[in-house]
Amino acid sequence: MFPLLVSKSGSVRPMIIMLIAVAALVFGLGFTKFLKIKAAMEEGAKQGPPPQGVTTALVSSGKFRSSIQVVGSVNPSQGVTLAAEEDGKVAKINFESGSYVKAGDVLVEFDTSVEQAQLQSAEARLQLAQINLKRVQTLFKESAISEQSLNNAVSEQQAADGDVKALLGIVARKRITAPFEGRAGIRLVNIGQYVMRGSPIVPLHSMDPMFLDFSIPERYLSEVQLGQKVNFEVDVYGTQNFQAEISAIDPQVDSTTRNFKVQGVIANSDEKLRPGMFARVTVFIGSEREVMTIPASSISYAPYGNSVFVVEKMSGPNGEYTGAKQQFVTLGSAIGDLVEISEGLSLGQEIVTSGTFKLQNGTQLIINNSVVPNADEKPKVDNT
Repeated sequence: MFPLLVSKSGSVRPMIIMLIAVAALVFGLGFTKFLKIKAAMEEGAKQGPPPQGVTTALVSSGKFRSSIQVVGSVNPSQGVTLAAEEDGKVAKINFESGSYVKAGDVLVEFDTSVEQAQLQSAEARLQLAQINLKRVQTLFKESAISEQSLNNAVSEQQAADGDVKALLGIVARKRITAPFEGRAGIRLVNIGQYVMRGSPIVPLHSMDPMFLDFSIPERYLSEVQLGQKVNFEVDVYGTQNFQAEISAIDPQVDSTTRNFKVQGVIANSDEKLRPGMFARVTVFIGSEREVMTIPASSISYAPYGNSVFVVEKMSGPNGEYTGAKQQFVTLGSAIGDLVEISEGLSLGQEIVTSGTFKLQNGTQLIINNSVVPNADEKPKVDNT
């Protein structure tokens, strides 16, 4: 029946004994290993999870005022692009690109040689018409001529006067003057260039004061008042704060976005701000209040509730140790890298700020605060 176990002598008993001995040896070794693993697992269960390195911070308090962040734009209080009012050839440019000009300064002059000649002729006709009118008026008083002749003389004088004024107007329109004081932009014409009516000549902007234009959701309409201060930042100056004072609130709410427009006045005597700059605007809402805050990095967000790990003294099989206890909290407003805590913690409690993902209730902690996460009310943003 078992041909492989049969020896040449036909005896199977020694082979069976050998197999039983081998099986017993394998079973004994396996059982011994099982007992060792079981003992190790029981010992590990007694000791709990291994210690974890974390950083910690204390629950602190501070003054806080609710705010909203919106985007806006820096605009000039007065800004135009001066354009040609008449066709003509550029004869003179009396400013440098980017220079400061005053109201009434002549910036660009067109060639008016033809108009000046026409004006000279028109002035001569006007002078003759005036002389003729005086003579006719004298004759009319003496009843030497008819009233019709007097009317003709008056009409000729008025027509000549109108021709002179029309030519003076054309000459004036061929001189581009600054309508207000401000900073001229880059000129868009050159000497000798023929320019058509309506062609842009140079942009001009009043630099001080400037306007800050932004929009706010309609639910904050009652929180915004004339004279209220708002803070804003522009990318070119990083986190430097600028301030504007609300000077106008649009009475209409946009029916599409449900936002209303707000305009603030900015003092800009140093001309650091330029028209068109993108602004991140902070509008403060309500009054200042005392709040408890913790670093945002300490919060474990979950659908069933947000929580933090509180550092506490705990007792274990090997005695007392520093451990982590999960505590559910109610969050308030975000304040930079910090978050307001409405419920769940007390002032001065120590909480874990990093390494929370590897913790559970009772985990032993190794605290190392040599390097801690940023926790600033006004964090600096690197835009590079």
